[in-house]
Amino acid sequence: MNAITTNTKNILLEVVKFVDGDGLIGKELYSKNEYEIRLYGIDAPEIKNCPKILKDERELQMPAALLMKLGYLSFDYFRSLLSIGDKIKLIQESNNLQDKYGRLLGYVVLENGLVLNEIMIKEGYAKPYNEVFCEMLPLYQEWSLQAKINSKGLYCLVNNF
Repeated sequence: MNAITTNTKNILLEVVKFVDGDGLIGKELYSKNEYEIRLYGIDAPEIKNCPKILKDERELQMPAALLMKLGYLSFDYFRSLLSIGDKIKLIQESNNLQDKYGRLLGYVVLENGLVLNEIMIKEGYAKPYNEVFCEMLPLYQEWSLQAKINSKGLYCLVNNF
């Protein structure tokens, strides 16, 4: 991962459950507390009917059923990159530790040192989340454009999601 310049906080976790293509539940290794994690700076399509999918349906002019199909493709790819019980490191930017739903925001570093957020963007299974700034957002936008140009991931099926 490219260097993040703000103060950061690191948490060691074990993967307990997958939520969707940009979220998981992790258990802190020392305290055993469980937290819902939202991958910072990315957005994958939804996998269930919810207010956000209705918003996306209107904005993208795509049926919710197609968006949810894309969501499941993203979710399946996400789950192919890590397993229940895997150890991960959550790196948080100090100015954005939680989202409005109380989920921890962060970059998820896998045991092999790769950053899950980056993989999802570079492989075209998530897009940059522009509503909250993160230090990696400019790179995520660039990498997402490259994935789109190269028809990677979901971009081999649709132009936008």
